[in-house]
Amino acid sequence: MWPAGTEIKKRIDEVQALYFQLILLVGGAQTGKTAVLQGLAESLSVPLINVNLELSRRMLDLTERQRALLTQKLLSEIVRAAPGELVLLDNIEILFDVHLQHDPMRLLQGLSRNKSVIAAWNGSIADGHIIYAAPGHPEYRRYPIRDFLVITPDANTDRPER
Repeated sequence: MWPAGTEIKKRIDEVQALYFQLILLVGGAQTGKTAVLQGLAESLSVPLINVNLELSRRMLDLTERQRALLTQKLLSEIVRAAPGELVLLDNIEILFDVHLQHDPMRLLQGLSRNKSVIAAWNGSIADGHIIYAAPGHPEYRRYPIRDFLVITPDANTDRPER
């Protein structure tokens, strides 16, 4: 069960003191991350962006090389165009595409320098790290929980190391 909306809203205030104003909702597939983001978007009147859809639309007519070169710029434009100081990102799997040749965490952290960002992370937590995909998979990523906040379905929230 995800933490109540009020708990997540408190974390939004807390993240504003960090260098990267980033909160990741970490959970496996079908754990309710999208529902949580939809509820937040409605209750806070903030935009919810389907990253896969919006980025794919902008990359449709680009070559593979152009996509790799323009990913960061296009993603930044999408987020900058969203009104307000908080943006919610769902369906971020495209950021892990190996053909784009980008570090998904760096992309998210870059976005969170100018706005507070809450993103759904389809993965898990182990040994103080967030994980995407399984070891050996081409999209596998493992990052220490540092300089961003993590919220999980069981309300076990992790604070970043400083």
